Amino acid sequence: MRTLGTAGLFLLPALTGLVFLRLVPSVEAVTSAVTNRLGEFSLTNFTYLFGDPAFLGSLKVTLLFSLVINPFQIAVALFLAVLLTRHIPLVGLWRTLILLPIAIPQTVSAIVWGVLFRPDGPLNGLLGTLGIPAVPWLVSPDTALMSIVILCSWVGVGYWMTFLVAGIHEIPRSLYEASDLDGAGGWKQFVHITLPGIRRPLLFVLVADTVANFLVFAPVRILTQGGPEGSTNLIMNFIFERAYTLADTGSSAAATVVLVSIVIVVVAAQFRLLPGRD
Repeated sequence: MRTLGTAGLFLLPALTGLVFLRLVPSVEAVTSAVTNRLGEFSLTNFTYLFGDPAFLGSLKVTLLFSLVINPFQIAVALFLAVLLTRHIPLVGLWRTLILLPIAIPQTVSAIVWGVLFRPDGPLNGLLGTLGIPAVPWLVSPDTALMSIVILCSWVGVGYWMTFLVAGIHEIPRSLYEASDLDGAGGWKQFVHITLPGIRRPLLFVLVADTVANFLVFAPVRILTQGGPEGSTNLIMNFIFERAYTLADTGSSAAATVVLVSIVIVVVAAQFRLLPGRD
């Protein structure tokens, strides 16, 4: 009992934060979403929301963003994890360079990439020296969303790679040694040893990356504010504008409920479709 009491005291700050910073706002959001201005139960906010072209557009952009960035980040993170667990020169230096973006605050990263993405910025300057036409990174609807994907991946790839590297290190080396004796090449080792051996951390990365990318906000708000022409108006930016620019707390709360519901469905489908158990 004494041990339980001590453990409870240590957990109390975390539980207090969970209640007041997570549970209470969640209840408030749901309550605001399903009540009208008179405080009566109503689904008017959802009816209005799904009839709003701006919301439907942001939902479409968010789904497209997730469909592009999730496979890209995980594929690159997995490739780097496999590469950096091999005996390559300067492996410590490469790991440090790849992990460095994690230590930089997201707002700072967005500002730096905003400079790089300028029409007269370093990236277009480099392309010009190579004889390649300048790219309108953030000023064209055709390239703005991909620019956000690049920025978020610059940070995300190294972060997710750390989990996959840890998973690869947990695989017994004897399996690789035995496969070498059997004449298995690198690709067969990857398919039959590495992938099955890291399916648990890989599933975690897939789920966590999905959730994180649905909640991307700072890069969009700092660099594009959802433009040009709504091409980067991710749903988190839509919620922010409705709540703090238009003071429409009802529709912003309803959009939050829709977003959380979509994330829950997607994550549940991932757990259902992807094996994570032995």
